[in-house]
Amino acid sequence: MAVCLLACLSAAAQQNSPPSSAGTTTNVESKDTPCGSKAGASAEHPDLTPDANGKLSQEQMQKLFRVVGDKDIENQKRERDYTYIERAVQNNLDGKGNTKSTEIKTYEILEIYGEQVQRMIQKDDKPLDQKDAAKEEEKIQKIIDKRKKESEEEVKQREEDRKFVHEIADAYDFKLVGTEMVGGREAWVIDGEPRPGFEPHMKESKFLSKFHGRVWIDKEDLQLSKMDVETLDTVSVGFVLARIHKGTRFTLEQTRVNEEVWLPRQVKYKFNARLGLVKGYNVDGEQAYRDYKKFRTSSKIVGIGEVQEPK
Repeated sequence: MAVCLLACLSAAAQQNSPPSSAGTTTNVESKDTPCGSKAGASAEHPDLTPDANGKLSQEQMQKLFRVVGDKDIENQKRERDYTYIERAVQNNLDGKGNTKSTEIKTYEILEIYGEQVQRMIQKDDKPLDQKDAAKEEEKIQKIIDKRKKESEEEVKQREEDRKFVHEIADAYDFKLVGTEMVGGREAWVIDGEPRPGFEPHMKESKFLSKFHGRVWIDKEDLQLSKMDVETLDTVSVGFVLARIHKGTRFTLEQTRVNEEVWLPRQVKYKFNARLGLVKGYNVDGEQAYRDYKKFRTSSKIVGIGEVQEPK
C-alpha cells in the first residue's frame, strides 16, 4: 500500500525523469491467468482461516500484509524488465472545483540503472517538437551519467528506502470487508485505519497515520491489485514544507502482465496542496497505461556516445 501510495504521489506531482529507448523489446499482452500460474504458484500463503464469525484476526492481517510487502519488492525487480506508455490527463481547477485548463502528456516509462524514469513523447496527443524532444534526451543523459557514478552503497540505500512498506503492517488496523473481482480475478477487500499509538521506525513512515483507505489483494498472487487512499489530515513534506491537504485522494489499479509481473493499469487522483507560502495546486486527473513491452535479457540502456558503429 505504501509503495503504491508513493507511486501515486509521484505521478500526481508529474516528476519528469525521462528515459532512453536503446533496448530491444518484444510485445506482450496483459493476461488474467488462472490460479496456479507462475507468478503466484511459489508464494508462501499465510494462514487466513477465518474464525467462527468469519473474520480474520489482526495478527493474520499483519502477516498477510508483510507477505504482500515482500512480494511487492520482488515484483519491482521484475518490473525493471518492462517498458510501457503512460497517458496523463490533468485538470487544473479553480476554487469552486471547476476545470480552468487541461494538460495532456504522454510518457514512455523505462528503468535506468534501477530507477523508474519517464520520457515525455507527446503533448496534447501530438509529438514533441525538436526543441522539447532535445530537452527530454538531455534529461535522460543526465540521469544515466549520475547513475553510472553512484557507488554500490548508494544503490543499496535506494533499495532500502522502498522497504518501509513493511511498517504498514504495524501502522494500521485492518478489517476484511469481503471479496470482489478485479480484472477478472478474485481479490480480498480490506479497509485500513491508522492504529492509535503507532510509532514509526523509519522517517518515511511518519505520514502513514495521516492516510486511510481500502486495498484489494489478489488472492492467488498476493499482489496489490487495487487501492483507494485518502488523506485524513494535512501532510507536511520536505524542507520547503509542501502541504498536502485533507481530502486528497488517489486510486490505483494494477494488471497482471505476461504471467509474471503486475504493472499499473490506471491511476486517478484529486490533489490539493500548497508549496511553501507561494504556489497552490488544485488538480484532478488520471493516468492510463498501455503497450507493455519486455526487454530482452541481453539488452542494455546506454548513454549518448556509448554506441559504436559495427566494424
